Amino acid sequence: MARFTGKKAKETPALNMGSMSDIIFMLLFFFMVITTMRESSLYVKIIPPQGTEVTKLEKKSLVSYINVGVPLQDQQKKYGTEPRIQLNDQISEVSDIIAFVEQEREQRNEVDRPFLTTAIKADKQVRMGMVTDIKQELRKAGALRIFYNATKGMRK
Repeated sequence: MARFTGKKAKETPALNMGSMSDIIFMLLFFFMVITTMRESSLYVKIIPPQGTEVTKLEKKSLVSYINVGVPLQDQQKKYGTEPRIQLNDQISEVSDIIAFVEQEREQRNEVDRPFLTTAIKADKQVRMGMVTDIKQELRKAGALRIFYNATKGMRK
């Protein structure tokens, strides 16, 4: 026969950890989906000029970047202290811009190609002659949609 014992002190039940792994995996997948990877490392120093008529780009996925500036401290032994052009992950010359534009076009869908924009991210100390040379090469390549990177400044 079973014996009845007196009431014991009530303990709080243990925390159910069964759904904890589901929550962790949902967070992991969420952050994997929303995170974007940096496309290229920056080898040149860029302090953008200020502009008064600044607008935002609508589709950043259709933008190819041309970075122009003085190489960073750790790159100056290799490339010097004069302003250089960076296309993707390499320092290039002005003559390489046409091949760069063609390569960027090939990577895009046929439908998106007319909407490709080339963004020139130039340091404010870069001479306009270099920017003009880049624009001339872009014109030869047929890349006529150009965006100049700038920070929003105050109107005088």
